[in-house]
Amino acid sequence: MTTALVTGANKGIGLEIVKQLVDRGLTVYLGARDPERGAKAAADAGARFVQLDVTDPASIARAAADLDRLDVLVNNAGITGGRMNAPGDADPASIREVFDTNVFGAIAVTEALLPLLRASEHGRIVNVSSTVGSLSGMVAGTTPTSLGYVPSKTALNAVTLLYAKSEPGLKVNAACPGYCATDLNAHAGHRTPAQGAAVAVTLATIDDDGPTGGFFDDEGPIAW
Repeated sequence: MTTALVTGANKGIGLEIVKQLVDRGLTVYLGARDPERGAKAAADAGARFVQLDVTDPASIARAAADLDRLDVLVNNAGITGGRMNAPGDADPASIREVFDTNVFGAIAVTEALLPLLRASEHGRIVNVSSTVGSLSGMVAGTTPTSLGYVPSKTALNAVTLLYAKSEPGLKVNAACPGYCATDLNAHAGHRTPAQGAAVAVTLATIDDDGPTGGFFDDEGPIAW
């Protein structure tokens, strides 16, 4: 039985990733900071709950110890920091909080779970990123001007590439769910969380001849 862990998964896109992986027959651990909300979401989705705060080393260690195998890791947990952080009006403290979750959290969870993923015959890592992190998009002027969320996704893309190159036995890719209606954007997005989850689920379950070190949305590869 293929086993997966999804972080930040008690709601939104993360929860939809859990549901779709369960529908594909995987044993799925739903990671969330809040035990009550996380346990309820896991029960409703047919998953298993694991308390996991990606910014808390002790929480990460406990979660890793709770697992005896892992084939798929989806680093979905992410925040915006609660403000735009435009150049000239940036709050370094809130930017650090964004990077703590979106970048350092993903690295910390991945490092803790690498031994299990390496032991899998079909190890997969999916980092939930965004096209706003594309440097090509920034050059074209199509990216929001934010010093927090935007470069955190650029950094996560770089993290994805480096793990892909250093872990040839795994498939490591970044996924953009698109502009989905979630708490992250006050439900302003035009896509549903279920639609946004689809690309991450596809990358989490790709065949052994599938890509690694790539950045994808529903339509295919995204320019870095």
